[in-house]
Amino acid sequence: MGPLRAAAAISIGVGATAAVLVAGLVQAANENTVIGKELSLSVPTKYRGLIEEAGKTCPEVSPNLLAALLTQESGFNPKASSPVGAQGIAQFMPSTWETHGIDGNSDGKRDVWNPEDAIPSAAAYLCDIAKDVSDVPGNKQNNMLAAYNAGSSAVHKYGGVPPYKETQNYVHSISALADAPSGEKMTTAEQAATAINAASGVIGTPYSWGGGNTNGPSTGSCCSPNGSSGKRIKGFDCSGLTLYAYAKAGITLPRTAAQQYAASEPVKPGQKRPGDLLFYGSSATSIHHVAIYVGSGYMIEAPRPGTSVRSSLIDSMSDLYAIARPYVTRTRRSDP
Repeated sequence: MGPLRAAAAISIGVGATAAVLVAGLVQAANENTVIGKELSLSVPTKYRGLIEEAGKTCPEVSPNLLAALLTQESGFNPKASSPVGAQGIAQFMPSTWETHGIDGNSDGKRDVWNPEDAIPSAAAYLCDIAKDVSDVPGNKQNNMLAAYNAGSSAVHKYGGVPPYKETQNYVHSISALADAPSGEKMTTAEQAATAINAASGVIGTPYSWGGGNTNGPSTGSCCSPNGSSGKRIKGFDCSGLTLYAYAKAGITLPRTAAQQYAASEPVKPGQKRPGDLLFYGSSATSIHHVAIYVGSGYMIEAPRPGTSVRSSLIDSMSDLYAIARPYVTRTRRSDP
């Protein structure tokens, strides 16, 4: 928290001014040379060679696609374990590993917890899946990713990506990350300050399910999981707010929270800075909320139907999944 000493002394609330937040950002940028430095999407150095080599296993798999998949599956955590039993950096189920795991480092063992085995196994498995669903109509890459997530039988059954929300988010998130232009940069402190300024300026605006675009608050759509409609409410939902705030900084974000996560670079909790996006959910494909971090443990958010845009503690929800910094892309003039 050293770079945020100025912000740490601020009691953030609904009445906090954007000017104070921006001042804290500027001071933080001056104190720490890392803040404001533009970085492209990175792969942990110890896995770079493995990914580059395994990404050449077949024409359907590229190093970038493989890196995106590993980012989505485990965030490059070789000890990752899911509630349903998926294991390791590539999140293989034990039964799948039994039939598709390979001895990538030729040490005589097939170890799902060892990236030297798991990464080439993931690439080989993707190649096998690509062949299995090659006759299914539609986008070949999307079908391959959907089969990795939901199984080849589901892709065959539905003639493409199955209508499962988790799988659809999974495919979109990995594709968006894999297809990001090389050399794409992350937001600077100044851009983050502009986004916070914009979000602060709409505190008190009603929540509207599906509401909000690059131009500001808008009427939303029907319906939220609990049946709330935004059709008659002009305002923002959570991702509509972040979309609008970052558009003011010249940065385009996708529309949904899960898609915005895919368009951002995860940062470690100890490296977060004002302007970073906070994502809530149990996994990358089940993200249900996004907010903008403003420092001192607070965020600006559009919480839920019946509320308004407000400042809240980041631990007001218990399922913070990730913190990420948006990439810089060109902003569209307006949303449809």
